Amino acid sequence: MDTPPFSELGLPDDLLAAIETLGYERPSPIQWKAIPPALEGKDILGLSATGSGKTAAFALPALASIDVKKAYPQVLILCPTRELAVQVCEEVHRLGAKKQGLQATPVYGGAPIDRQLRALRSGAQLVVGTPGRLLDHLRRGSFDASRIKMAILDEADRMLDMGFKEEMDEVLAALPKERQILFFSATMNPGVSRFIKKFGNNPELIEIEQKAMTVSTVEQAYYEVRQRSKVEVLSRILDMNPPRLGIIFCNTKRSVDECTEDLVNRGYAADRLHGDITQQMRERVLKRFRDGAVELLVATDVAARGLDIDEIDIVFNYDLPTDPEDYVHRIGRTGRAGRSGRAVSFVFGREIYRLQAIERYTRQVIKREKIPSVEQVEGRRADIIFESLKERLETGGFDSYQENIDRLLEQGHTPTDIAGALITMLRESNGREGEAIQEDREPEGGVKRDNKKGKKEPRESREREPREARPRYDSPDRPPREYERGGAKRDAGPVEGGMSRLFISLGKGAGIMPKDIVGMMYREAGLPDGCLGRITLFPKHCLVDVPEALADQAIQKTRNAKLRGKAFRMDIDRGPNQ
Repeated sequence: MDTPPFSELGLPDDLLAAIETLGYERPSPIQWKAIPPALEGKDILGLSATGSGKTAAFALPALASIDVKKAYPQVLILCPTRELAVQVCEEVHRLGAKKQGLQATPVYGGAPIDRQLRALRSGAQLVVGTPGRLLDHLRRGSFDASRIKMAILDEADRMLDMGFKEEMDEVLAALPKERQILFFSATMNPGVSRFIKKFGNNPELIEIEQKAMTVSTVEQAYYEVRQRSKVEVLSRILDMNPPRLGIIFCNTKRSVDECTEDLVNRGYAADRLHGDITQQMRERVLKRFRDGAVELLVATDVAARGLDIDEIDIVFNYDLPTDPEDYVHRIGRTGRAGRSGRAVSFVFGREIYRLQAIERYTRQVIKREKIPSVEQVEGRRADIIFESLKERLETGGFDSYQENIDRLLEQGHTPTDIAGALITMLRESNGREGEAIQEDREPEGGVKRDNKKGKKEPRESREREPREARPRYDSPDRPPREYERGGAKRDAGPVEGGMSRLFISLGKGAGIMPKDIVGMMYREAGLPDGCLGRITLFPKHCLVDVPEALADQAIQKTRNAKLRGKAFRMDIDRGPNQ
């Protein structure tokens, strides 16, 4: 049974206008059931599988309750992780795009607190955050909870499982007695039940039946891959079994751009889709994809919405989604119309816990696979060439080249030499040289997946508070006083508070000196004089510390720059084990 249109739910006109702009036609079941009672001011307990449109189910009533003329926090949304907090805040901004004067801000651990302080002081009416950082702001006095009229707990069960009970208790205890609370949880366990009994006011239960999550025709697997190795591993998988059509999902527009650029540079027919692509360009890219002119489509979740193509052989989760529902939507692009399909996810470090959450949600085991070696890829490529040659010999159709072959035979070349040269040329034109990656040198085994009863998952949102960055007084004409000429060891020491460490893919072996990096950062990236921190030189790369707020500027403005005449790659450094 179809749900009624959004216009029948009692939402104000500015929110309906934003919904129409976003292209949503009808509410999902959880939105249809949750929005009307939430607008009436009732407490709600929404038992719905993670996703299912639940973000809009609580964000729309929250936005409807906000008085934009009052510059203080009126709505609080608690999330278990920084990734989810950012995602929810982005959805709030999309849904509230027509609400003039709306200010919403995310607050979470591991990010500069001064930026969050400014956003809170400027009068944010809606605050999305993780329990640890929100409690920190509450104790500092930078977050005023005294006039909150609606609080929302997104994934309450997961927050309790991650050990945030004390923080949640203290934050919610600071709210006014007369307030509305919306609880959203995938499960109803004793911990959630006790929490609702303590803080809820006879909440209305809204339960959405969970449907079958994934189809049996999709083979699911994951690889343990560091960020820097992703493109190489992706290339190896593509070379082992070249798909007719494939989609590569990334979490951010920047990741889409970088992945597409790397694939095109390696010779793959790839194109991109994300929120900055115009509708005209989107239609052009999709037509080329459907026609097979583009074999690989790199996209974000939002950009791929409404994509309906049956012939997709494989889906890659280049970045693992934060929401299991997004995972289901992504892999549902393949294995359609009775065809078989494959879904591959790249996972590393703490992401293994997100993968476990996906397995619990889908009630399926995602098997771990070993990364193909360069030798395996070369062997498979040789097999593909052999199969193509065999098929061509069987079908014929090369008589027009007989004259050229006869000329080569007359010049004394043997048939074996001619065939060998042609196969070598074919391999060189279709192949690429593989790169050595850290994963090639590691024993098989991977991350230990131990999540026994009583063992808590890591507190993803509880990063330590960064210290204030120390001032620098370096001249742009000479390197900072504090730098090292590193050897083979990758450790460059801890990153100071307020600073980000950038990786540059050229080092001492390319003749790079600290003054080259300093000159590029100050002159080409436009960083203010004296702001650079430690520079560490290694044989094949170097590391440079820059103020956290300027890291993106440094990366973007040096994309086409060169060091000593050589092109290079710059990105956030992810440590010695990436």
